[in-house]
Amino acid sequence: MNIFKSLIGRVWHDPNAAEVVKISTGQLYILRPGNIRTPKECIFNEAMATIRRVPNLDHNFQLVVTKVFEEGDEELLEDEEETDAERVFLISEELEFRAGDNDGEPHFIWRDLEGDIDEFYQFVAPGTNAPTKAFFETCMYRAMYERKYKRNADATQDGDLEEFIWRAPSPSKRSALAKKQPKRISQEAAPLESALASIPSRTTLKSAQSPAKSPAKSPQKQTPGTTTLSEDEAELYVWVPETEEFNLEETVIAKIIKRDNSFDYYLTARNDKDQLFAHKVSGEMNQRFSRRMQSLTWNTLEDRQQKSWLLRFNEEPAYDSILHAFSQAVWETLHQVSYEKTKPEERSYYNSAHEDVEMRDVQGEEDDEDEVNSELDPDEEADSDSEQEDDDDQLGDLPPALAKGEKNSQLTVGYKGDSYVVRGASLGRFEHDGTNVDYKGTIDNIKTTKGQSFKPKHIMLHDQDRKMIMMNPAEPNSLYHLDVTTGKVVEEWKIHDDVPVLNIAPDSKFAQTTPQETFVGTSGNAVFRVDPRVSGNKMVESQFKQYTGKNQFSGVTTTAKGGLAVASEKGDIRLFDSIGKNAKTALPPLGDPILGVDVTADGRYIVATTKTYLLLIDTLIGEGRYQGQLGFDRSFPASAKPVPARLQLRSEHVAYMNHGISFSPARFNTGPDLVENAIVTSTGPFIVAWNFSKVKKGQLDRYEIKKYEENVVQDSFKFGDDKEIIVALGNNVLNINKKNLKRPTRQSLGGPLRGTRNSIVNAPY
Repeated sequence: MNIFKSLIGRVWHDPNAAEVVKISTGQLYILRPGNIRTPKECIFNEAMATIRRVPNLDHNFQLVVTKVFEEGDEELLEDEEETDAERVFLISEELEFRAGDNDGEPHFIWRDLEGDIDEFYQFVAPGTNAPTKAFFETCMYRAMYERKYKRNADATQDGDLEEFIWRAPSPSKRSALAKKQPKRISQEAAPLESALASIPSRTTLKSAQSPAKSPAKSPQKQTPGTTTLSEDEAELYVWVPETEEFNLEETVIAKIIKRDNSFDYYLTARNDKDQLFAHKVSGEMNQRFSRRMQSLTWNTLEDRQQKSWLLRFNEEPAYDSILHAFSQAVWETLHQVSYEKTKPEERSYYNSAHEDVEMRDVQGEEDDEDEVNSELDPDEEADSDSEQEDDDDQLGDLPPALAKGEKNSQLTVGYKGDSYVVRGASLGRFEHDGTNVDYKGTIDNIKTTKGQSFKPKHIMLHDQDRKMIMMNPAEPNSLYHLDVTTGKVVEEWKIHDDVPVLNIAPDSKFAQTTPQETFVGTSGNAVFRVDPRVSGNKMVESQFKQYTGKNQFSGVTTTAKGGLAVASEKGDIRLFDSIGKNAKTALPPLGDPILGVDVTADGRYIVATTKTYLLLIDTLIGEGRYQGQLGFDRSFPASAKPVPARLQLRSEHVAYMNHGISFSPARFNTGPDLVENAIVTSTGPFIVAWNFSKVKKGQLDRYEIKKYEENVVQDSFKFGDDKEIIVALGNNVLNINKKNLKRPTRQSLGGPLRGTRNSIVNAPY
């Protein structure tokens, strides 16, 4: 096999080559030796076999068999939601891969790990010469070696790969094997080899003055009524605000424990004497994993104070163990179903969402030292935060006091320079003149055409900002048209007798700037177009797509070409090229409800908001026959689903903020002539903005923040501007320049000093 080493070296280490080796012509069969009627069934009459790398998962490879279509066949599949045109197998020794030759026709056989015990796949490759067959076989064994030993196979000799060459068991062993099911694996069972979220290099881990004592390593008694998913030794650190460091407390035994007959999980730590804490696992822990540090950080709220914790593991298997256990715990806590009952592709997507991600096509962008360096200089930040910056927050005349207890609840930004804020049953108008924002008046006591007062739960500017479309919570099947000029509701649009309207969006990203009459609506399980010009109900029946299940759609957004992204409270996202057809792409849920969704004008990137993190998705198809197209227009190959990136706040910053995370719907800056370069959201009294160009380079925690004295209701970039942000507070509306947001430090976040040490208390589960 050494004759192939030079060739293998070229393809194996080419960072731009997703494929290692390919056999372009063959047929795929499934073999069922125990089935008399169909012992051999053809799956793909024309197919190719490829060995590919698993994206973002070092030392893991896939065997992919893809159906080859004849010219013209692709057109028959354009409107199909899914096609069974590809079979993907994680390469491991459990496949029992072997090569053979029948009457001069080379073939490869491997076990069907998802089928019955005696089922196998066979790829027959007529016309393949002996060197190509041997090269393909060698690559398979190298892939098995790297997966098993988690190291590069370059230094291997022929003998090192011998263990992966399948040999028929002896008759006695064959009889024993037939009595038990072989180990089942799938792509999703592969260990996570990439980091989930990096800790910037400035974050330090400071050792305690005295050496940490290791806890007793003797087996511990299992608490009755519980099951331990993970148990390993780790160093426990606690964030100390005064020193701005993670301080080493001691070495502990860290566990993930599950209460039997429930979906309650706990992260616990104990020393050789006591249990130190038991933190209930939930989606609000703001957990972050770092493979570089082999650590887990998270937040807790104790005595009305946010604390930041860190566990650091000495061995990679221990880190992998808690990563898997914690991921399963969060999943089951959110879904209240067994993790193993979910679809394999959903588990794969969920696991990938926790990994560090570098988006595609950003290598050409220039980095400067300041942007790339994620270190924070506390002295520099303290100086900058001492500057007088509040003068740049432009406030105009404030609106008059309204009903007692009423506060601003919604914000919508017009493209002509006006913004509107909902306050109870009234609507305030604000004008933006350069960097100033001026209060221009209030439309009081909004009423239906029947004279009934209501508080709009959602508003959208429409038809060149001349119309305001409003939702009335008391009339879910109707929408109301408010004439912006007169300040009166002039029409009620009945959408459908049986279909309520929960979300609306313009027909396309910038339809608001045109006289376009129609727009998009969704109910809990339907997507449709609304045309106010038709008589009777305003839903366009020919452009209506309804799902039978309870999808709980929670948001909709559109691209400049009219593609739709529809999100749900379950956490999934569907991408449509048009209304009335099946979704081209269905991204499975992570579990957290999606509160809002936005998309870049070209449809390349989606940002979805959950309570504690933002989910960024690149819709570009990276491989396969639709490579280079977007998920709005074509379906992703089964082996090349997008890898979502999580944008979240670092745990030590949350400790400084001393405020639970609850993000408002995030938005890109937008405008027909702008490239999206920022994402803005808010949580509590804090405005948070990510530099989008840095995010695409993998710097997921490079964000800036500004704190206000009251909670931020909603925020959005001024239309056509990437610097000015319109901010609605509970009682004010203001304009802020993005330059006035600061890097998060104790000073910029207003975090108080709360003593030199965080106490650790016994908190039994």
